[in-house]
Amino acid sequence: MPIVSAPFDHPDARKLNDLVLQEYTRRYGDPEGDATPLDPVMFQPPRGLYLLAYDDAGRPVATGGWRAMDAARTEAGEEDQHYEDGDAELKRMFVVPEARGQGIARRILARLEEDAREAGRTRMVLETGVHQPEAIALYTSSGYVPAPRKFGHYRFHEESRCYVKSLRGISDVTG
Repeated sequence: MPIVSAPFDHPDARKLNDLVLQEYTRRYGDPEGDATPLDPVMFQPPRGLYLLAYDDAGRPVATGGWRAMDAARTEAGEEDQHYEDGDAELKRMFVVPEARGQGIARRILARLEEDAREAGRTRMVLETGVHQPEAIALYTSSGYVPAPRKFGHYRFHEESRCYVKSLRGISDVTG
């Protein structure tokens, strides 16, 4: 199954983004789905990456991306969202229901982590929710741990769960 880099506003990305927002609405009841402000420029290398996976028939079946986030330099009216310098935030990890259970999300996650590490990011962070147990299982089985404090757009929501994973390799720690 091919996984390719694509712009966040690519037609296939928009199609899958609409599906993931419908999924959020179904699971959380919020008609907005996800109100996190996202701009295609956030996912442009070297400060981000967006991936699309296609099935053998050429249909888009999965997405995932990361964007660089750093500690907020709070200015008038701007609120600190509790990111740290060097953070890479996962966004829009999604696999269509008929393609789930094939390891696609795990492959996308690994590529995103590697790309963020190569871009100099030191920590991968993500926000998910209690009504996404399969996402939580993927992340915890991939080495993510609960964040010491919540971050991002939904940090005050009770159903929100934030996770982190160090992207520093052994060579970074020892030298």
